[in-house]
Amino acid sequence: MTAVSAEPTTPARLVHAVELARAAAVEDATADLGRASAESAVGEHLDAVVEDPGTLTHYFAAEHGGYRGWRWSVTVASGWEGDPDEGPITVCEVVLLPGPDAVVAPAWVPWHERIRPGDLGVGDLLPAPDDDERLVPGYLGPDDGSLGTEILVEVGLGRTKVLSRAGRDAAADRWYGGPHGPGADMAKAAPGSCGSCGFYLSLAGSMRGAFGVCGNEYAPADGAVVAVGFGCGAHSDVVVEAASPVAVAELVYDDGVDLEPVPSPS
Repeated sequence: MTAVSAEPTTPARLVHAVELARAAAVEDATADLGRASAESAVGEHLDAVVEDPGTLTHYFAAEHGGYRGWRWSVTVASGWEGDPDEGPITVCEVVLLPGPDAVVAPAWVPWHERIRPGDLGVGDLLPAPDDDERLVPGYLGPDDGSLGTEILVEVGLGRTKVLSRAGRDAAADRWYGGPHGPGADMAKAAPGSCGSCGFYLSLAGSMRGAFGVCGNEYAPADGAVVAVGFGCGAHSDVVVEAASPVAVAELVYDDGVDLEPVPSPS
């Protein structure tokens, strides 16, 4: 329970009428939620605020779905012929009100920080931000030696942007640690690695020694970037050894009957 925001002139019995106020809030919520749900919908006591010398409002946390930050407000009063210390305590009002943070939108997050892999759908556009560290102007050229500077500077032949070193490093880390990296369960159980497979197509440039594309239509990674250390059961060198035949002896049919003479008794 939080500290009570009450003045010294407020009757102590109003300040301590927390359970009475809670019961009133539960009763009000029962009409819409049912008894069991209503009891859990009225949370901890948050505050008590004096309205006047004989009136006080108790606030309880609303623990109902869709009402984050809302509060149950229960106003109670006492007074008998003008004396707030006398007479019964009366529940004047029960209402569900938004708290100071209830209708405040969450902190704004730029779209490029909200987007996640797989969010892009058919027809969607995903422009790269101007300060994207993964890209550098195309006229700078890649530093992996895949293309000569003379070709890149010719008008119309170069791309406006290419991957920066940071962009390539991030992609390499992502691929190496992904489902087609050497740490995957399938790679650990494979008879060989992609680097020795005939279906492995190496990437060009600085990625050549670490990654390639699988060209086996029956492999689970067909058409995907795979690490050299990845592998699967569709390796080109897989040979299934034929089972050794079991020698079966020639059947012999012994249908003959051997008769032995039995000497007659003398």
